Amino acid sequence: MTTLDLPAASVAEPRARFRDLVASEWLKLWSLRSTGWSLLLGALAVVGFNFGTAWDHYRYWLQYDAGSRAEFVANDMALWDAFTYNASMVLILCSAAMGAVAVVGEYGSGLIRTTFTAVPARSALMAAKVLVVAVVQGLFGAVVAGGSFWSTQAMLSTRGIGLPIGHPGALRIVVASALLAPVCALAGMALGALLRRSALSIVGTVILLLLLPAVLSDRRHLSAVLAHATPLHAWQRLADAGPPAQELFPWSPGGAWLVYALWALGAAAVTVLAVRHRDQ
Repeated sequence: MTTLDLPAASVAEPRARFRDLVASEWLKLWSLRSTGWSLLLGALAVVGFNFGTAWDHYRYWLQYDAGSRAEFVANDMALWDAFTYNASMVLILCSAAMGAVAVVGEYGSGLIRTTFTAVPARSALMAAKVLVVAVVQGLFGAVVAGGSFWSTQAMLSTRGIGLPIGHPGALRIVVASALLAPVCALAGMALGALLRRSALSIVGTVILLLLLPAVLSDRRHLSAVLAHATPLHAWQRLADAGPPAQELFPWSPGGAWLVYALWALGAAAVTVLAVRHRDQ
């Protein structure tokens, strides 16, 4: 008997399409029970902070003197209630933490090994994850920013001091507040991809996005430049609806929008590239 050497047919497995990766990451994100609860509780906290501030102005409006009322209306202070500083810090913390967990959650459970085995194209996989998180956080930001504006101005309108969305500066506040969520979520993803530990990543986001901007002042040029380069200060510049403040180192809303864009693009690039040449 002679054995015939026949060439074995090789079956090439089709390469995963990017839309399939996006669908997979979408299902993976929403399969976590914590995702829905985190978004719901975060939205309630953010809207609650803004509504509470507007409620104080509504409740004590009749107790203000004529000068205080005139100043409130002249300076468009109703827009300050549309999205407050405290609400922005809560939004930053919620969005950045969710972005970090979206990456480090797979490392903590060991699922990342299975994921990279099934999809060797790590950069494409992380790009799909970045896109999904950015879309979810963009919708989350739009809901909380729009809900905060509508609820606060509706209540203040009963006193005749609420402002419409078409008022100068109103739409910019809503858009800037909505986009703050995906920008910070992408920053959290970048730290998660670099640190790969849940606790370290969340602490890192707090230091980078909240504590560092708080210690940077506008009194010196270098400190002012560093402060203006943070998302929190960029949001403050875009959300400033009152008369122009006297600043030692003023900057334009265009510069603040540029900070948003650079943080989002830079964080996305770090997230995608951080997994290319590192072990699982």
